[in-house]
Amino acid sequence: MERFTWPKNLSSRCKRTIQGLLHGQNPTKKLRHLFDTHSQTSNDTGQPLFTEDLIMGVLGSFSYTQSLSSSTQSDEVLQVPTNACVRSQASEGSESVKSHFQRSPVSILQRQPLMEAATAISEDRADVAWDILTRLSAMPNPVGNYSEQKLMVYMLSALKSRVSPVDNPPPVAELFTEDYLWWDLSLYEESPCFNLGFMAASRAILEAASEQPSTNKLHVIDFGISSEGQYRDLLYELSKRQAGNQSTLKITTLADSFDREERLRIVGDRLGELAATRRVRLVFNIVSQKLSELSRDSLGCEADEVLAVNLAFKLYRIPDESVCVENPRDELLRRVKGLAPRVVTLVEQEMNGNTAPFKVRVGEALAYYGALLESIESTMRWAPSKRARMEKGLSGKLRNTVACEGRERVERSEVFGKWRARMEMAGFELKPLGQHVAELLKATLRCNQGYTVKEENGGVCLGWGGRTLTVASAWRQTPLAPLAPLTPIFPPKKRYVMCYRRRWRWR
Repeated sequence: MERFTWPKNLSSRCKRTIQGLLHGQNPTKKLRHLFDTHSQTSNDTGQPLFTEDLIMGVLGSFSYTQSLSSSTQSDEVLQVPTNACVRSQASEGSESVKSHFQRSPVSILQRQPLMEAATAISEDRADVAWDILTRLSAMPNPVGNYSEQKLMVYMLSALKSRVSPVDNPPPVAELFTEDYLWWDLSLYEESPCFNLGFMAASRAILEAASEQPSTNKLHVIDFGISSEGQYRDLLYELSKRQAGNQSTLKITTLADSFDREERLRIVGDRLGELAATRRVRLVFNIVSQKLSELSRDSLGCEADEVLAVNLAFKLYRIPDESVCVENPRDELLRRVKGLAPRVVTLVEQEMNGNTAPFKVRVGEALAYYGALLESIESTMRWAPSKRARMEKGLSGKLRNTVACEGRERVERSEVFGKWRARMEMAGFELKPLGQHVAELLKATLRCNQGYTVKEENGGVCLGWGGRTLTVASAWRQTPLAPLAPLTPIFPPKKRYVMCYRRRWRWR
């Protein structure tokens, strides 16, 4: 049996109370009173947070177990791991953040009924799943961290929409509303796991421009501007690098059902004002075309400019072969290849949420959005209004991932390995971003502990608490292999020659 270590600054009274709780006693009220008294009278401001998390986590797990066992009519009993206490890792520096994230006994206990409901749904036992979800809805929120409570609420709503879409309409139409668009944009702008992905893409575009010093014109085709900050960063870097000749940044963006022309015009006006202060010439074009109409001429591409295509958080919302036979996702990549860009940047969420079975998809959503919600709580703790907007965007993403199928399921994230295979089949090869980009992003995250940045398999992985949440990568067209010399298929024709005996022979 694995032994645990008590935190050094935990009082003997707390230890006795928790030991009694682990041995089957029921001192819930005493433990709650003990925590309230401790929080009001303690003068030790340097006491770490994991002590409070330990008490509240144990309290929440047993309160949740008692309410679940009293409300169910089944003989099945949830088992609490014997090593349910959190280990003390205060001496391990930054690793304590990872242990704070991996509060697995409490998280598993709270999420286990949700996975049981997902299993029942996948086995076409809707009545069993509805009974589980009804019991969970009637229970008080589990005592624990704020992000775990939010995750439970979002997943409960998603599973209810899956079981009873008439009474609980799934989130489809709301994903195309103006409010949701702003919630989504706030998530991309404020969360380091997303906005640093845009920064990595900007560095790849700038490197491609520096590889062609004969021109100072940069043309970026963006299939949906998800972050205005990415182009603010580009304008700043171009203003620093221009020497003598004025740099020109041309941005061509495509308006669609997600990115409406009105919003894109507002973004263009703001970027124009910034470009004037940076002394960079900006050309901002908005086009509305079908995939079949995309070409260098229709997008205004010129021969003397560096062409880059930005696909940051775009491909995952385009249907693939699992949705329709037309496969718009691969069609877009073929059109992009036809533009002959110098670089293609790809930034996507690292989650297996497209073709995975339903039960696996629910588990992926719990793990992924649980980590993302916890990172937002840590970063935006003192900005509740911004955090609320970001959480609304996450709520729509999670609910659409779980509750919808077919064309109604817009959220179809993939892992980097699948994106890599798709890009290579489309005729692109990976252009490694390099360790220097990862080091630059690490320096930016110096004040945000808990986030991780690493260069892996040519991409830059951004994560929280040991889980990768976003991967940024750069691609270029696969060079054509040189043609082999042609070998004659038929032997050379023979001709008649006259020999010394005046006879014609083959030669």
